[in-house]
Amino acid sequence: MNFFERQAAARRSSSRLVLLFGVAVVAIVLAVDAVVWLLSGGSTGALLAVTLVTLAVIGLGSLYRLASLGDGGDSIAMQLGGELVLDDGGDLDLRRLRNVVEEIAIASGVPVPKIYVLEHESAINAFAAGYSPSDAVVAVTRGALDRLNRDELQGVIAHEFSHILNGDMRLNLRLVGVLFGIAMIAIAGRKVLEFSVGGRRGRSLGVVVFGAVVALVVGSIGLFCARLIKAGVSRNRERLADASAVQFTRQSTGLAGALKKIGGLPDGSRLASAGNAEEVSHMLFGEGLGFDGLFGGWLATHPPLVERIQALEPGFRAEQLGALSRRWLQAPPSGLHEDLHLGLHQPGALPPERSEHAVTGAMVATQVGNPGNDDYRRADAIVDKLTDELRALVADRERVVPLLLGLLLDAREDIAARQAFEIGARLGKATAIEAAHLREQHLVDLHPMLRLPLVALAFPVIRRRPRPQLETFLDAVNAVVLADDEVSLFEYCLSRLLTVQLRESLDPSRYVAFGRRKPAELRKEISTLLAVVAEAGHADSTGAQHAYLAGMQRILPDEHIPFRSPGSAPLALEDVWTPLDSLGPLAKQLLVEAVTAAVSHDGRINVAEAELLRTICGVLHCPLPPVLHRA
Repeated sequence: MNFFERQAAARRSSSRLVLLFGVAVVAIVLAVDAVVWLLSGGSTGALLAVTLVTLAVIGLGSLYRLASLGDGGDSIAMQLGGELVLDDGGDLDLRRLRNVVEEIAIASGVPVPKIYVLEHESAINAFAAGYSPSDAVVAVTRGALDRLNRDELQGVIAHEFSHILNGDMRLNLRLVGVLFGIAMIAIAGRKVLEFSVGGRRGRSLGVVVFGAVVALVVGSIGLFCARLIKAGVSRNRERLADASAVQFTRQSTGLAGALKKIGGLPDGSRLASAGNAEEVSHMLFGEGLGFDGLFGGWLATHPPLVERIQALEPGFRAEQLGALSRRWLQAPPSGLHEDLHLGLHQPGALPPERSEHAVTGAMVATQVGNPGNDDYRRADAIVDKLTDELRALVADRERVVPLLLGLLLDAREDIAARQAFEIGARLGKATAIEAAHLREQHLVDLHPMLRLPLVALAFPVIRRRPRPQLETFLDAVNAVVLADDEVSLFEYCLSRLLTVQLRESLDPSRYVAFGRRKPAELRKEISTLLAVVAEAGHADSTGAQHAYLAGMQRILPDEHIPFRSPGSAPLALEDVWTPLDSLGPLAKQLLVEAVTAAVSHDGRINVAEAELLRTICGVLHCPLPPVLHRA
């Protein structure tokens, strides 16, 4: 399946989750009713009352847990004791982790996520969490940092990025909230028993304890159902993530090596904080609770470990884990030591640069959300091309704001002066001066292919700023764009990309992955977008018209909407983004193909047009890797 088909499948999984949740609720209510019927002698009133109470407990529990996850991935990471990586502080493990995450994010076409480390977990595990790529976090255990070499760490992180790209994260967070409600009765019974220990004795206490035991026993049905649901939803997605990671990195030894170390080291992947791991076991890279094999694997959230390894290395045998375990017992593996010994962590070679090349809509749609090895090599080389000064600026919490604003400043002095005035009015004169200075010193000669990666690297830094400061920054960004009556399409699109991503990071739970609207419902918006794109890529009106018609033929072949030059381009796009973002997954695939057809109607696509296409895809939540042509 491609990216759009996987998004549609994720939606079907969400519907399936609702159905399974309903079945679990019915089972719990029937169990509670059966107990009350026996104790009350078949009282109808008692049955009705306890049914309503049970439903209220489950519903309110789910709503409460979902509300507590409003901060998205950060909530889960902090719940598990994760520590946000702000600066590697000279720690080579953290630097290696940051480099791998940044490279894979750029190669995937998504914002660089926040990075957390579970410092007190010696097992090898990891997870990605969030409602959208804009609020995603990637977390790894200290054991993964200590034991995995760079290839293995790359495989694990690529596995987690596949969850970000495949729409798994949002479903996983919903699972946490919904299943908490199912488990509420068991949780309530356990808490009552804990508080009853050491309490006063008497008949009333006996009644309370009896009720708590009954709640615990009946609630165990909810726990069992919750684990079955997690296992059913998670296992196939873990297989897909393994396959996607191999397709991305083009080598299976790294991911297979990480899985072997899980099976051969004493700590495995089981988290020490098992109580917290219960809720998020379906989000982890490896089994966090040790259910592998229990009841034939019914409760395991992941496929059997040997099965996962054999999918990567068909000749691998289960007994080989024993030999690895004995060897590592004598000399535990060290990731950094293996990197030095094997000569890993070499910068990827940059594929041959082409200022223009043939590209088709089907080719681009296939690449959306589907990074490959060429993309990883290109991302590695892109990061390597950024100067040390730029890398330091983009990691500086205070200077990243003027740096991003400097990207938007126009080359024309009169326009740049107006834009600087708008910055000063909102963020202060010092910020405006520094933005202009950074532009002159570092950004004037920046290659176009480095601009979006630079923004991606800046994203996790700037999103840590307080909400009021982010709101003011977004106001300044929009003011910079509107200060120019003839704003360039790239500057406009870059401002929209920043706005969309930062807005989603401020209110992650409100993000809607994909809508359900169809192209025929959005004729006007599609026509406007294709007209702007066609004019941007073709200097003459005849060429623009032909490019527009090529795009329309791909997405609305039966419609006859004439080409009209958008008089206020690119500001005419302001009214199209929200409706177009509400298209269904497969409809968005057609839109991406249509935009590509318009951009490349002349059979070629240059760097500027490629960056325009990538930005449009980003605004519409269709992450596009940096390499538009693969051999």
